Amino acid sequence: MYILFLLKRNNMMQHMRTHTAEKPYSCEVCGSSFARKQNMLQHMRTHTGEKPYSCEVCGSSFTTKQNVLLHMRTHTGEKPYSCEVCGSSFARKQSIRKHMQTHTGEKPYTCELCGSCFTHKESILQHMRKHTGEKPYSCEVCGSSFTTKQNMLQHMRTHTGEKPYPCEICGSSFARKENMWQHMRTHTGEKPYPCEICGSSFTKKENMLRHMRTHTGEKPYSCEICGSSFTTEQNMLQHMRTHTGEKPYPCELCGSSFARKKNMLQHMRIHTGEKPYSCEICGSSFTQKQKMLQHMRTHTGEKPYSCEVCSSSFTQKVSMLKHMRTHTGEKPYSCELCGSSFTRKESMLQHMRKHTGEKPYSCEVCSSPFTTKQNMLQHMRIHTGEKPYTCEICGSSFARKQNMLQHMRTHTGEKPYSCEICGSSFTQKESMMKHMQTHT
Repeated sequence: MYILFLLKRNNMMQHMRTHTAEKPYSCEVCGSSFARKQNMLQHMRTHTGEKPYSCEVCGSSFTTKQNVLLHMRTHTGEKPYSCEVCGSSFARKQSIRKHMQTHTGEKPYTCELCGSCFTHKESILQHMRKHTGEKPYSCEVCGSSFTTKQNMLQHMRTHTGEKPYPCEICGSSFARKENMWQHMRTHTGEKPYPCEICGSSFTKKENMLRHMRTHTGEKPYSCEICGSSFTTEQNMLQHMRTHTGEKPYPCELCGSSFARKKNMLQHMRIHTGEKPYSCEICGSSFTQKQKMLQHMRTHTGEKPYSCEVCSSSFTQKVSMLKHMRTHTGEKPYSCELCGSSFTRKESMLQHMRKHTGEKPYSCEVCSSPFTTKQNMLQHMRIHTGEKPYTCEICGSSFARKQNMLQHMRTHTGEKPYSCEICGSSFTQKESMMKHMQTHT
C-alpha cells in the first residue's frame, strides 16, 4: 500500500509541474531541462546515440519504447486511429490530429514575416528557414546542408543507394515515397492535377504548374548575367552554362561532355546503337523522340510551321526559320577565308570545302570522293541505275531532279535563261553560257 501511495504521489507531483512549469531535471551535456526524469534520460540518448529498443521483425533500433511500438505498426499494418469524417486510418495519434485540420481548414500557425498560414507547427518552422536561410541538418558524408531532416535523409540515399519504396506492380524501387507514388500513375494512368484553363491533366503537380505558365506567360527565373527569363529553374540553370561553358555530363565511353544530361543520354545511343522511339506506321526507329515525331509527319502530311510572309508550311521549325531568310535576305554564316555569306550553316561548310579541297563522302562502289552527301548519293545512281524523278507528261525517268526539271521545259517551252546582249532564250544555263561566247 505504501508503494502504491508513493507512485500516486510521484504522478501528482509530475502533474503539478504542468502548472508550475518546474523542470528539475537538467541534461549535463547541453543544459536542456525537463519536468520528468524519464524524459531527461530519453533526451540523453540524442547525445550518447544509445538505442536500447529494437524491432523484433527487422532489427531497427530506437531511443524510446514508444517509438519501437509505433514502428511495429509498419509491419502489422495496424492503424488504430480513425477519422470520424472520412474514415481514413492512421498509425499515430499525432497524425490523425494533423489530418483533422484538412477537414476543419484550421491553420493555427502564422508566419510573422510574410503572413503565410500553416496547419502544422513543423510546417511553419520549416517555412521560417526560407526567411532565415537556416539549414540545420547536414550530410555526414559530403557536408551538404538541408532545411529539413526529411530532405537530409533522402539525400543520404544518394550515397547509400538505398531505395526503400518498391512499386507493387513492376518492382521498381525508389529513394523517395513521392517518386514511387508518381511512378504508380504510369501503371494506373491517373492524372490528378488538371489545368484550370484548358483542362489538360498531369501526373505531377510540378508539371501542371509549369504548364500553367504557357497560359500566363510567367517566367519567374532570370539569368543573373544577361537577364533572360525562363519558366523553370532547370531551364535557367542550363542556360547559365552557355555563359560559364560548364559541361557537367561526360560520356563514359569517348569523354565528350554535355551541358544537359538529356543530351548526354542521347549521345550515348551513338555508342550503344539504341533507338528506343519507333514509328507506329512503318516501324522506323530513332534515337530521339523529337526525330520520331518529325518523321511521323511524312506519313500524316502535317506541316505545323508556317511562313508569315508567303504561307509556305514546313514539318520542322528549323526549316521554317531557314526559309524565312529567303525573305529577309539574312545570311548569318560567313566564310572566314573569302567572306562569302550563306543563309544555312550546311551551305557554308560545303563552300569551305572548295578552299580546303576536302571530300568527306566516298562512293562505296568505286571510292569516288565528293564534297557533299547529296552529290555522292546522286553519283551512286550510276551504279544502281536508280532514276527516282519521273516526267509526269511522257514518263521519262532521271537520276537527278535538276535533269528532270530541264527535260520538262521541252514540253512547256519554257526558256528561263536569256542572253543579255541579243535577248536569245535557252532552256539550260549551260546553253546560254556557250551562246554568250559567240558575242565575245
